[in-house]
Amino acid sequence: MNPYQYRAPPVGIELVPRPLKMRLIVRALSVNSGSHGRHGTLSQLLGVTTGIVLGVVLTAAIRHLMLKPHMCLALKNLPMYDDKNDALRIIGLDISQNAQNSAKNLLFVGVMTANKYLDTRAKAVYETWGKQLPGKIAFFSSEASSTNVDIPLIRLRGVDDSYPPQKKSFMMIKYMAEHFAEHFEFFMRADDDIYVRPDRLELFLRSVNSTKSHFIGQAGKGNQEELGHLSLKTDENFCMGGPGVILSRSTLLQVAPHVRDCLKNLRSTHEDVEVGRCVRKYAKVPCTWSYEMQSILYHNSSGTEAFTGALKQREVHRAITLHPIKNHTHLYRLHSYIQGLNIRSSEAEIVRLIRELAKTSEEAGLPMPCLNEPASGVFLDHLGTDASLQKWMAGSEEEVLHWDFVSKAAYQPGNANPRHKPTSGMTEGLADAIRDVMEIINRVSKERGRVIDFKEVLYGYIRWHPTLALEYILDMLLLYKKYRGKKMTVPVRRHAYLQVPFGPLYIREFESGGLEEALESTSGIQELVEVVVKGSINDLSKLHYQVPPAQPPRTLLKPKKINLILPLAGRFKTFQRFMDDFRRVCLEGEENVRLVVVSFRSSLGEDDTTEDVEALISSLQLDYPQTVMTVLQANTTFARALALELGAGQCQDSDLMFFVDVDMTFTPATLDRIRLHTIKGYQIYYPIVFSEFDPKFTRKGSNEDNYDHSLINEDVGYWRAFGFGIVAMYKSELELAGGLDTSILGWGGEDVDLFEKVLRRGIQIFRSADPGLVHIFHHVDCDRNLESSQYQMCLGTRYSTYGAPHSLVKTILRNPEILAYKRANP
Repeated sequence: MNPYQYRAPPVGIELVPRPLKMRLIVRALSVNSGSHGRHGTLSQLLGVTTGIVLGVVLTAAIRHLMLKPHMCLALKNLPMYDDKNDALRIIGLDISQNAQNSAKNLLFVGVMTANKYLDTRAKAVYETWGKQLPGKIAFFSSEASSTNVDIPLIRLRGVDDSYPPQKKSFMMIKYMAEHFAEHFEFFMRADDDIYVRPDRLELFLRSVNSTKSHFIGQAGKGNQEELGHLSLKTDENFCMGGPGVILSRSTLLQVAPHVRDCLKNLRSTHEDVEVGRCVRKYAKVPCTWSYEMQSILYHNSSGTEAFTGALKQREVHRAITLHPIKNHTHLYRLHSYIQGLNIRSSEAEIVRLIRELAKTSEEAGLPMPCLNEPASGVFLDHLGTDASLQKWMAGSEEEVLHWDFVSKAAYQPGNANPRHKPTSGMTEGLADAIRDVMEIINRVSKERGRVIDFKEVLYGYIRWHPTLALEYILDMLLLYKKYRGKKMTVPVRRHAYLQVPFGPLYIREFESGGLEEALESTSGIQELVEVVVKGSINDLSKLHYQVPPAQPPRTLLKPKKINLILPLAGRFKTFQRFMDDFRRVCLEGEENVRLVVVSFRSSLGEDDTTEDVEALISSLQLDYPQTVMTVLQANTTFARALALELGAGQCQDSDLMFFVDVDMTFTPATLDRIRLHTIKGYQIYYPIVFSEFDPKFTRKGSNEDNYDHSLINEDVGYWRAFGFGIVAMYKSELELAGGLDTSILGWGGEDVDLFEKVLRRGIQIFRSADPGLVHIFHHVDCDRNLESSQYQMCLGTRYSTYGAPHSLVKTILRNPEILAYKRANP
């Protein structure tokens, strides 16, 4: 592009194409010389000579003006910086500073741009990551570039903005070598549509020996159509220019003297290909042959749509450079997001230091330091303690925190809709936690020659303390890939406990009208994640790849036996339904279980069914002799506490017990969760069961005795968060808690009593919604002879089983006589 196309020449200089000017001069001299008679020939010769001399002088003047355009641009106040001092002044570098005496002289970044992008892309780059570099940055543009934006701009002589920018790229390399080589260790060639994370780039470059020749970038040999057409030898490659190219000082100095030769021998239209060819020829080094460069220097192939959507992506989080960001406004957006990630990292480091301080204080016998008054150490009380499930203990029933169960659906006992699709906030928080734990796991993956990829969460539990932390327990499916030595890929499952502690609450006051501007410049406080992985990920390096059998066994080790203890008084029809479930889940499923039925004789007025119970158990025992099923007869008034104590008396201290009711239905997954969440000497599992409403209200048109009990939603039932009768524990924990109070007769009270004993003993409780445990509806008859507290509890249960509040409201609105009766009988 001719720079004079866009500028008016200064006064007194006539810019006429050189051949035309020469013809006019010669013609004028020839006419004048023709008037000299006999001396015509000599005069013509003299005229021609004079014309040639004048032409050479004028040509030299024009060429001088073309090479020194700043003389022509003096009226526009666009100076050209040609000497070394001006170049250093442009980038704001002290001439005495170099890589040996300053930590800020690690890297010089040359950004190739064009005149039309100076006010947008170049400005955005300089105002975001450009000012955070461990070094300096400059923008290289055409000779005719002009801008009012305050950026370090270098206009390259004889260079225009034509595409491909081969000359611009090579002349930038030459300029960097001539003016900055002795001041920096590394030199980066970048485009104006790239985002760089300076902190990660510095960490990466500090690990590289800058005294050797390096040509670092994402290696390429051309796309499928270009293979064999770029004049590359079999051992040659090039660094893709988009994601950024880094040269060590040694490489730069070896290439720069041969820039003009490289420009004379271009073999393709691709600027990055020709730079790679030049580096290979004169520095004798190829672009880095490293697969991980695809993720370190990341190029998104989506074009103009790249990085315009969600930024919570694995590539965004692990990359050093991101390319391309075509719209400069999205670069500001990306920078804001990256700054938020940096805030999270800083806060995580603060938590680590606080914990180190707390641990040191404890070892030195000093009191826990507090940050300030009136905090009184509250901030350190939870941030200074390592992540643990026992970080805080409940002192009463109301203080026990429940766990929400999450799989393909979410089960939240405190939610009006107990079974629902995971909310966006829940999904986003879970994704953040998983991403952080995977980054920690893979932090040293390169040194170990392996990587672990996240596949999915099979299921998990979530709970939060209002002021302390958010906790996750996750069962994750991972993919272990070993790429050094004996290569293999193995799917593995790991359980992880993650904690996101809450920091102090910050409150800011804004004047009226200034809120919007303040919010734009304020980053929200991010969560911190402390990870404790159950099971050593390091042991995965010892795995050996084996082809799984066509039909692998369900498990390699026999699962822990569960002793189901079932109190029973009459209700034989309900017992038959329970045994049908028991046969389907446990007997036919070959579960490692034992059943102990504690049978009481029926109340007065009811048929005695004890013999029927024994007959049913005996029949099943004959069909399934491998499973022990026992019936204990209790010749006394029904008392659930007594029944459970009798059943527990059939177990050893090391036996796992599950107290269950005849109204319950369960699944194999429930048995797996019982084994997982009940830990001998440490933890008791109190599942929150789903209790069905009266089907007359919720399942109209369905057979009351035959409907789907696996349906879980707010219309058909509710999570019985206040119930503690269904529990799994080891016999040793029951004895440690003091056992059940057998003086409590009849229905209710014994479960709450045991729960409070467990709390007082400081035994860990795991409480969460279990979608496999469903309490099937039955009419509750409350005996007026019960103690007052038991009777009120029974009535509360009875009233809660009628139906969901919104269903009952509709029923009342459809039947106005109900309200009329209530008004008449207050």
